[in-house]
Amino acid sequence: MKPPIVQTSAGVTLAGGGPFGARDLALCLARAPVAVAADRGADRLLRLGTMPEAVIGDFDSLSAAARAAIPPARQHHLAEQATTDFDKALRSVEAPFVLALGFAGARLDHGLAAMNTLVTRAERACILIGPKDLAFAAPARLELDLAPGEPLSLFPMARVTGRSRGLEWPIEGLELAPRGMIGTSNRVVARRVALEFDAPGMLVILPRRRLDAAIRALRSAPP
Repeated sequence: MKPPIVQTSAGVTLAGGGPFGARDLALCLARAPVAVAADRGADRLLRLGTMPEAVIGDFDSLSAAARAAIPPARQHHLAEQATTDFDKALRSVEAPFVLALGFAGARLDHGLAAMNTLVTRAERACILIGPKDLAFAAPARLELDLAPGEPLSLFPMARVTGRSRGLEWPIEGLELAPRGMIGTSNRVVARRVALEFDAPGMLVILPRRRLDAAIRALRSAPP
């Protein structure tokens, strides 16, 4: 097994080629100070004044200007085409958590592919940050500090059963599946929400303002 390209005890901000601005980047770097780019995400980082620690991808969309500006030792070309650049970068990073910016919001197919990667690489504790929401693959057990009345959505990428505490509509006794019942547009009714799942494959979707709560929950979740 190859060693990770980026290995750090700090959080990683992973930039993709989709749209994000200076405030989005500052939000992430304040919590995850190691900047890494997936292919064309390097162009966006450079335009916002941030030099990536590493650029990972097949380089089919990385500009010549970015390649010239970034030291060659920081450029990691992975030529295979079977996976997305998000997948290539995420599996090449070892960090307590990853904040993925610029992978949701521009195109539906890219957003779906990114959510597929979240559940495929769930061991990476990655939070996908969109313009208004965030999403992450749920561990087997999770506790979130939220506020009553806030939305919380569950979207199954596979057949999943589980239990919940602190939601208006509990999930116990339900089989959630992509072609069956899903758990979107639920609501928080307690300050602490507890979730348990019997199988992997569940996405948790929260308002972006709850980024810190999501980070704390993932970092404290049992292995």
